[in-house]
Amino acid sequence: MSQQSRLIFGFHSTLAKLRHDPGAIREIYIDAGRHDARVRDLVRHAEFATVRVLPVDAARLQAIAPGAKHQGVIATVDATQRHVALDDVLDTLDEPPFLLVLDGIQDPHNLGACLRVADAVGAHAVIAPKDRAVGLTQSAVKVASGAAETVPYITVTNLARSLREMKERGIWIIGTDDEAPTDLYSAQWPVACAWVLGAEGDGLRRLTRETCDQLVSIPMLGSVASLNVSVATGVCLYEARRRIGGQPASSAD
Repeated sequence: MSQQSRLIFGFHSTLAKLRHDPGAIREIYIDAGRHDARVRDLVRHAEFATVRVLPVDAARLQAIAPGAKHQGVIATVDATQRHVALDDVLDTLDEPPFLLVLDGIQDPHNLGACLRVADAVGAHAVIAPKDRAVGLTQSAVKVASGAAETVPYITVTNLARSLREMKERGIWIIGTDDEAPTDLYSAQWPVACAWVLGAEGDGLRRLTRETCDQLVSIPMLGSVASLNVSVATGVCLYEARRRIGGQPASSAD
């Protein structure tokens, strides 16, 4: 595989790419021994998008992606991606922004799971620092189950500065902190918001925390002290989505 290509695995990721960015797919390898409905559906999408499908045996799939849980589907896609800026996303919205910010996630499985949650709740983008963060590895893309292809993943050089720029556009910045005196369910916030979750174990960095408009904690009623970052993301974003309903954006007072 050339340096300009990367692999995506499985039905969810490949179908999402076919639906949202078929021009980036170079070819799809499928297990020649599979003839079930999922394979037929994928082949129909590929034919509609004029993407070449290559039936190969299981040994060839294993050679292409050793150790990968590919479900019998591997796609080669263009690795050169147009840089997406936050303004590119915000300028196209006709509703209040709903964003997820990840401050230094190191585990690709956590990143993939967070992307999956962001897609499920209808978040408009996921923002993360370029440095001291895992980035979109093949593992993260696989765990995301297609969400890496549907939710814009925006990397920024200076996270605190990007948060300040969001604030200038009327977006309320909410950070999660175990020590915050206000819990998630009693806190109030406007519809236009960005949720900031910190790295595994360390939480939010000091400057990130200080840049937030508001800090909230997730109630912990059992013996464990904290939640996995992807679980915490799900708790916060689904509570935010529950409150949005059909309400217009409001002020934070």
